[in-house]
Amino acid sequence: MRPVLPTAMLLLSSPALPADGSPEVAGSVVQMLLGLALIVGLLIGSLHLLKRLGAGQAGKAGLVKVRGAAAVGPRERVVLVEVADKVLVLGVAPGRVTPLCTLDALDLPTAGDAPASAAGGADFQAWLKQTLERRPR
Repeated sequence: MRPVLPTAMLLLSSPALPADGSPEVAGSVVQMLLGLALIVGLLIGSLHLLKRLGAGQAGKAGLVKVRGAAAVGPRERVVLVEVADKVLVLGVAPGRVTPLCTLDALDLPTAGDAPASAAGGADFQAWLKQTLERRPR
């Protein structure tokens, strides 16, 4: 396969092409632009179709699920991560993840068990505080 750039340079410098802007040159430029637009349109359509079909989202239904998070500082968070039947309580800071404790998934309230409130983060913070207080040290 020949490189594209030297081939394009040869075609542009060829004496066979008239340089005066004749209809043949204009027609070939229009044909080239229409072909390019068709290819770009096909690429965009293919990407849209793949997105609609959900291709590439296999990790979404994976084994690891983030159950909740609470900010404990400007850049620090406590995060609940569910893996299989265990829930890991992790301290997350820039460049660092520290395991705080491990719980059974059955110990956590489900969405139907938790009281409905406007501040969902406050419920998680209260639950986390209560869980860490009763945890044996």
